[in-house]
Amino acid sequence: MTQTMKNWATPLAVGAFTISAVTGLLIFFDLELGIVEPVHKWLSWLLVTGVILHLISNWKQFTGYFSKKPAVVIIGTALIVTIASVLPIFGEDDEEKEGGKEKSGRVAAQLLESSSLETVALVIKTTPQLLVEQLGKSGIIVRDPSLTIQQIANSNKKNEKEVLGAVLKQSKSRKTTNGDND
Repeated sequence: MTQTMKNWATPLAVGAFTISAVTGLLIFFDLELGIVEPVHKWLSWLLVTGVILHLISNWKQFTGYFSKKPAVVIIGTALIVTIASVLPIFGEDDEEKEGGKEKSGRVAAQLLESSSLETVALVIKTTPQLLVEQLGKSGIIVRDPSLTIQQIANSNKKNEKEVLGAVLKQSKSRKTTNGDND
């Protein structure tokens, strides 16, 4: 059984490593062509499987490395780096990149989506009536400006982001034409 496992575990690990290495380097250099990212993410499971099976089939040889100082240092260092990489005290979370702009933008959008159209009108320096008209031109019917963006979206069977986007798009085009740079 061990010999049979060796016959395909090592080639599986080598093949999967090749895929993971090439796609990982492409992602590192922002060359995410075609399906590079999903292949890297999903086929990495082949690498994990191949390495585990390779270790099982070569267990005696693997445990022999623990009697050699260089091997222990390399394996120990790899474990320390792996553990450190998942600790929240190092690096920055994807949501907090660029000084929190992504996270704060998402929070602002969520707050606006839960606000009434009247409140959103105050924020973007226009009137609720003008927003009702502009949304109507986009095919979004507003029965009452005291409704929230979420409620307006639900009553029109649309996504909140779509309705908020239509409101903000109108605001942006109005500022551009009026020269308002507040």
